[in-house]
Amino acid sequence: MKRPLILSLLVVGLAVLPSEAAFADTTPFWAPTIPSAPPFPAPRPSSTPGYPGYTAPTYSSPPPVRAAAPDSTFANDVRIAVKVVERYWSSRIVGFKPVSRIVPYRIDGEVMCGSQPIPTQNAAYCPIGDFIAYDVNWSEEVYKDLGDAFVFYLLGHEYGHAIQQRLGIEYAFTIYQELQADCFAGAYIGDSIKVGDFTLEDGDLDELRNGLLSVADPDDEPWFQEGAHGSAAQRTGAFFDGYEQSLEACDMPSSYHG
Repeated sequence: MKRPLILSLLVVGLAVLPSEAAFADTTPFWAPTIPSAPPFPAPRPSSTPGYPGYTAPTYSSPPPVRAAAPDSTFANDVRIAVKVVERYWSSRIVGFKPVSRIVPYRIDGEVMCGSQPIPTQNAAYCPIGDFIAYDVNWSEEVYKDLGDAFVFYLLGHEYGHAIQQRLGIEYAFTIYQELQADCFAGAYIGDSIKVGDFTLEDGDLDELRNGLLSVADPDDEPWFQEGAHGSAAQRTGAFFDGYEQSLEACDMPSSYHG
């Protein structure tokens, strides 16, 4: 593709957890051959503004605005990805508002989400200040190692969390937030290819698959664990469901106006 590809992490609080055995025989979400998650539940109405399940601290300050080097191919792809993902969502959500800013950072604690530092080797959407932050050193390394498709997935996934916040989507378990964000990323990339905003290039789909595999949870991680993002089968399944079927595959709420 004129690129697409990978990650996210923002720890969210979980509700009281049932035992794993309680869901042992249920049909899993997005990965029917991997019995690791329960059926996808209906989202709960969000009781407070912000990232679902996240308790906002009493103090927050806006992050600084920093720009990567203007001659960087990576930086140029970030700008393209932001432009396309915002155009995509503005065409699908009535009254859509872009996130306030995209913030690159380099060290732990350089950017705060309220009172919580955003760690390195990571990217995150922060509802406090409504911004997306990413470790620019880590992102560029993955971009070089896995291909230029990386940045388009990265921004698409984190923007997916911003869309969840805008639509009031809240699930009891982290894994559902993350798999839906993967689905949103797939829909934005697939639909943007269909209308010509991106051009699919040889190897792009393999880059996407490899990237999703690289950020999957370990096989032995319980699906209900706080911070769980999904197995390799679940993450690739969610992304490519969105890629092939658009937002219809992503469990959009009734408040969606696409």
